[in-house]
This record gives sequence, C-alpha cells and structure tokens, in this order.
Amino acid sequence: MFTCEKFGADSRVVHGFTARSDQAGQRLHLGTGASRPDWDRAADEVGVGGWPVAYASQVHGDTVLWTSTEGCAGEADALLTRESGLLVAVRTADCVPILIRGEGVVGAVHAGWRGLASGIILKACQMLQDEGPLEAVVGPAICGACYEVGDEVVDAIAAWTDRSLFVIEGPRKAHIDPGAAAAAQLRSAGVSEVTRLSICTHCDARLWSHRQEGSRAGRQAGLVGRRC
Repeated sequence: MFTCEKFGADSRVVHGFTARSDQAGQRLHLGTGASRPDWDRAADEVGVGGWPVAYASQVHGDTVLWTSTEGCAGEADALLTRESGLLVAVRTADCVPILIRGEGVVGAVHAGWRGLASGIILKACQMLQDEGPLEAVVGPAICGACYEVGDEVVDAIAAWTDRSLFVIEGPRKAHIDPGAAAAAQLRSAGVSEVTRLSICTHCDARLWSHRQEGSRAGRQAGLVGRRC
C-alpha cells in the first residue's frame, strides 16, 4: 500500500494505492472480475475495514459520475462522492490514478493517455470547483523512461498540456511521462496542492504493469474516502 503524507494530513480523509499483494503477502487483483471480498481487502489495506467501495466500468473516456452507493456506479473513468464512510476507487496497471479532496468531497480519476487527451482531469475539477480548495495526489504510474509512444499520442495530450512538461525525446520515438502530464493538468485546473508519488509501475515489481506483463497483468486501485 502506498500513501501520501501530505494528502493524508487531513485526518478526515483516508486514502491509498494498493499493490499487487496485500500486507499479508497475498495476491490482490482488483480488475473487472474483483469480488466483494477483494474490495473488502482493499478497504482493509486503506485502514477502514468494513467500508463499502464504489468503482466504475472504466473505458478510457471522459465521463465523471457522482455516486453515493457501493458497487459499480456505471461506465465512467472518474467517481466523485459527498458520502462519508464510502470509498471511491479507480483501477490501473500503468495508467495514472488521481485522488482529489475538497471540503466535504472526495474523488478518484483514472487517466490513461486517452483520458489525458480527453480532458477528464479538467472536467472532474470543474465539477468540484464549488467544493472549496482542492488538493490532489497523483499515484503510481508508468514513468517517462519506460513509456515510448507515437506522435499521435503526444499531439493528443499536447492539446491540453505544454509538451515540454511531459515529453522526453527518444532516439526513435518520443517518451511521455503521464504522471507529469496529470500533475500539470491538475495545476492548470486550479488545484491548489498537487503531490506526486514518483513510483513507476513498469519498474517496481510490487505493482502490476500492463506494458510489462500484457494480458497477465492484474490491477491495483487508488481509493479515497471521507470520515464523518
């Protein structure tokens, strides 16, 4: 489990990013087939065993949903809630998980390169613009050294983000740092405090990586909730 000390400074907010194994060393895969017991284990990892978890059917789009109940909220790549005692979660295996908190609200965003190109981060922040100062943490994702892409990917993200902030020119193709792009988009959306966990899913054996493992890769989750 990975956490951010600065983001967790508010004792009312609980959060964390799971790994491929739980604290007992047991495999933890939170993909589309994850069961209620799997999500219960994820809540245990965050330190709030028994809390329900809301998640979405992720499609690499720009849909943001409000939710107030556990289970699948629908087809979306970001979930927001005002409910206390409820965790909202996004699942990743190289894409960027982003957790956001405001005054009485929390949210979780899944942003692969398509999400970064579609403006889902800005859209989520706009939906939270009346929720007081926002803070965010960008979780583990594939790093720029490991993520070679085509020009069409660079151009798509550059429509929203200064390319100098996320592009690393390579000998053959460009590399991009999606976590850096996410952090830049959060700042441009007016998020007052942005922290990044610079942990690469491709490099770190504790994490699932689709680019490293292909179809064998499981999914970790970023989860956030709010106490009463």
